[in-house]
Amino acid sequence: MSGALALAVSLLFAGCETTAPTSTADPTAQMAPDQTAPAPEVLTLKEGDVIRITFPGVPSMDTTQQVRQDGRISLPMLGEYLVTGKTTEGLTKEMEEYYAPKLVSKEVMVTLVSSSFTVYVIGAVMHPGKIVTDRPLSAFEAVMSAGGFDASRANMQAVTIIREENGQTHNYTVNLQNIIEGKSSALFYLKRGDTVFVSEKFSWF
Repeated sequence: MSGALALAVSLLFAGCETTAPTSTADPTAQMAPDQTAPAPEVLTLKEGDVIRITFPGVPSMDTTQQVRQDGRISLPMLGEYLVTGKTTEGLTKEMEEYYAPKLVSKEVMVTLVSSSFTVYVIGAVMHPGKIVTDRPLSAFEAVMSAGGFDASRANMQAVTIIREENGQTHNYTVNLQNIIEGKSSALFYLKRGDTVFVSEKFSWF
């Protein structure tokens, strides 16, 4: 093959290779094998979560409640209280500040009893659809929950996570082939409402 022909073929292949766009907002979007895995999302309370609030000094005030659709729960001496969008740690501090002048022991503990959130897996997987989880979930685990990759079609080297944040859509590309082959242990953790898109391998035919 002449040098000119070889150059033309190489340029043709280069033009056919595409990768999902990445956002500069998240430095973990494209992860190399030696990168540290991003931490699981710090989950905030939402409608449907079940929380337990305990008062070690006054056990009779202990309560376990499900967050209502209006985002509120009912608390002793406080009444209706908005809790959605807050972490359990943040809510604990708020409760301690409120109850400090009212109780001999100002200690209050807020714990999350149960929670769930939804992500979606589409594309070249065995069972695309909705995944509901009650724990931090990585992109790889979500794909496995969807029956795993469709080996004949899936491009495991460029899996796209589509995320809506602050009214904007961000796409992140991760190489899950490295996870399968043991070349990387870095996991991309998902947030509520994320969509994992497994594209198909490029084919000339």
